Formats: sequence, C-alpha cells, structure tokens
Amino acid sequence: MTYCVAFLLEKGLVFASDSRTNAGVDYISSYSKLHVFQPAEDRLFVIMAAGNLGTTQAVLNRIRRDIDRHHEAATERADMKPAADGPACPSDGSPAAATPGASGAPPTLLTARYLFEAADYIGKLSVDVQRQFSTSLREAGATGEASFILGGQIAGEKHGLYLIYPQGNAVMATAETPFLQIGESKYGKPPLDYIGHSRLSLEDAARLCLVSQIITRRANLTVGPPFEIALVPANELRVSRRVKLEKECDEVNRSMEVWTRTMQEGLQRLPRFAWEQDPL
Repeated sequence: MTYCVAFLLEKGLVFASDSRTNAGVDYISSYSKLHVFQPAEDRLFVIMAAGNLGTTQAVLNRIRRDIDRHHEAATERADMKPAADGPACPSDGSPAAATPGASGAPPTLLTARYLFEAADYIGKLSVDVQRQFSTSLREAGATGEASFILGGQIAGEKHGLYLIYPQGNAVMATAETPFLQIGESKYGKPPLDYIGHSRLSLEDAARLCLVSQIITRRANLTVGPPFEIALVPANELRVSRRVKLEKECDEVNRSMEVWTRTMQEGLQRLPRFAWEQDPL
C-alpha cells in the first residue's frame, strides 16, 4: 500500500508521498511515487501513483514513450525539404510523418490544451494497461488497479489538481475540497480536514502534508519513509522545492515531537466532565 496527498492552494500546489511498497510481509521495498514531467516550457505536470506497481510503472513508461515519439516526429519534420509543387516531404522522399496532436489525435501531456485532457489521457493509459493484464492477474488472484493524482499547470490556464480513478475517470480538487488522497488515506485525513484550506501558504501546506504522512506511518506499517515533498508555485511552471525526508531526519522527528506535544497539551485543555467538578 502507499499514501499520497496533494493540496490545491491559491498560491500553488503541494505534493507529498511515502516511498514504501510491499508484496507481503517478507517483501518490502522503496520506490519513488512522485514524478515530475515538463515536456515543454509552457507546461508542468506532477504525477503521484498508488496501487499495482506494475500498472503504475507501465503507465509512466507509456507517458515517456509518447513524449519521446512527439519529439522524434518534430525532429523529422524539421529535416523535411519543401517540394517545388507540393507539401513538404522528408529529404529521403518517404511520406511525411503525421503530426502528433493534429486534429483527431488524442491529447498527450505534450499536446493537451487543458489539464483535464491530460487527466483523461492518463486515465485511458491506466485502463489500457489494466485490460492488457487483467486475465493473468485475475487467475493469480491479484488486481492491476491503480490510482493517480495529477497536478500542474499549462500556460494560459489556472493550476489544478485531479484524482484519477482505476476506472479512468477523474475528479478535480476545488477551493471547497482542496486536497486529494490516494492509497491508505483514512489515517492522515483528520488534520487535513480540520485545519487545511486553500489559503494556506505552500510551506504550511507542506508541513501539514508531512504530519499527515507521519500519522499514517504510525498507524499503518505499509506506509513509510522516505517521504517526498514537492512545491509548485502558481504561474511559474516549475518545482520550486523538492525534498526527500529519511526516517530519522530532523524534519520528520521534530514534526512528530511537536505534533505529539501539541495533542497532549490540547488534551489537558479540553473541558472537564461534570462529575470532575464534584467528585465522589
């Protein structure tokens, strides 16, 4: 299992994930679940993944393949020589390659005009991979389901955040529901619900997401460090900060200590029961 959380803020986006994967108690390892794609200067995407590791890696590989194919096709078009009485053709005389993103071609991360188109693209890739291996996985008693969080910005559009379900459809974060979670989400949700909102600074949201990760790790052994955190300021099309926090690093230890102490102090400040005012 895994745990990923992302925040949609007025000032940008914050992403946090653990790095633990497991295929049983005797096979636990670490894989990064936070992936940054900037296929062109006018767009930036951050993808976090949870679920079947084979499915998530296959989807990420297909995303990279499609970006590479687009760049290769662009290079081929640049090598074309204009024909005297017709359309441009390659110097070797072979038919010109189709332009990725042309009319009728499905959007990719490089050609999507809107963020929701990029979410649809990732959802379709995920469904295709799951269908490809569904029979063999079902026979083995396993599932190929995977979920993704996609966040980022395309120049000219607002930054945004989407949760992509295993079925391929997606929902977006809003100012009223500013955070999205995938994986083992229930343990780390309370602090996000109580004090999380879209007007937080990037740094405060990052601290809150780290606390959410620490709480989840404490409650569920399938979630664990290193924790990865990335900050994306609005309208800058870049990752301004990205850190990997190991198990015993100062940020993790001090955050756990401060949060625990604050909870203990809060307990002592809670209203007394009526019988405590007049004990037997």
